[in-house]
Amino acid sequence: MSKADMSFVRVPFPAPVSLMDSDGKPKLGYFDTEVGHLSLDAFQYQNVMDKPASRWAKHFHYKQFQFVSIVTPDYIIGFAIADIRYLASGFAYVYDREKDSYEKYEWVKPKGVGYSTEPSPSEGRAFLGNTSKYLEFSIVRGQWSANINLPFIKCSICLQRPEGSKPLALCNQTGYNGWTYTQKHNTLTVLGEMIVHGNPICLDNALANYDFSAGYMRRDTSWRWASLNGRTETGTVGFNLANGVNETGLNENALWINGERHLLGPVVFDFDRGDVSSPWRIYSFDGRLDLSFQPANFRKEKLNLWLLRSNFRQFVGVFSGYIHDSDGNKYVLDDMVGLTEDHYARW
Repeated sequence: MSKADMSFVRVPFPAPVSLMDSDGKPKLGYFDTEVGHLSLDAFQYQNVMDKPASRWAKHFHYKQFQFVSIVTPDYIIGFAIADIRYLASGFAYVYDREKDSYEKYEWVKPKGVGYSTEPSPSEGRAFLGNTSKYLEFSIVRGQWSANINLPFIKCSICLQRPEGSKPLALCNQTGYNGWTYTQKHNTLTVLGEMIVHGNPICLDNALANYDFSAGYMRRDTSWRWASLNGRTETGTVGFNLANGVNETGLNENALWINGERHLLGPVVFDFDRGDVSSPWRIYSFDGRLDLSFQPANFRKEKLNLWLLRSNFRQFVGVFSGYIHDSDGNKYVLDDMVGLTEDHYARW
């Protein structure tokens, strides 16, 4: 595959300090690194009849989600905070790769109680919990840290990106009057301390990724997602693949090879919701990637609370297949451990 075949990939724009322009509209496109702040106060939100939206709508229609996943030789660890304005929810889990088992903890907090978030992907803090059981994310000059205190896991870690490595960062139109800012980065190294079931975990070979997604998303939102952080004989390889949220001309698909980011085109997720053990196929029509994913285990959640609904499955398993970078180089994957997700939300 020649480099000319990659011509559909747009060159990212320099990241603005503020996501909003002088007219209160979001700046759209791919960015070369993280945006300074989302500037929600400056956003001129209109309803679907082109009238200024109420203060109530502007506040409650905004959503923000932050997630970190860590892969070690023995465990896959994930934790998240979701602020959907009416309430906040979150989770933390440890998947034991040898025992093929999960241990998890979940939070649900009513509005304004036991949580806080800040709408900046480069400087901010998110907290969920109380003094004895909590999860905290901190972002300083684009660098993520996480602290967690639960009976089965305690950690104080920093996610370090390789020198020169850049995140996937983009802002896209969503629905009739919304937008979504997405920022993700895979194959980050992990510094600090982590204890699982009282045992210190060596983080020398750990790899991690983060996700900061925020904006005025559709009331009914769904996505399919795949993520990999792995090591090969020639270095690190990771990707973020998705469809569903960002689908209006841009996508959140990217590959990282030894820290170098390569933007990808749209992908297709082919799987059977009725058979959770069946393999997935993830591929692109341009031929740049064709992957199979064999689930090993999964977590699920089904909530039907009238105003709020969630149908969620996140799988751990192995990827095989191939993927090309922006220069046409081909990388073959063979049973590399990663995650997929299938999620519907009404919020």
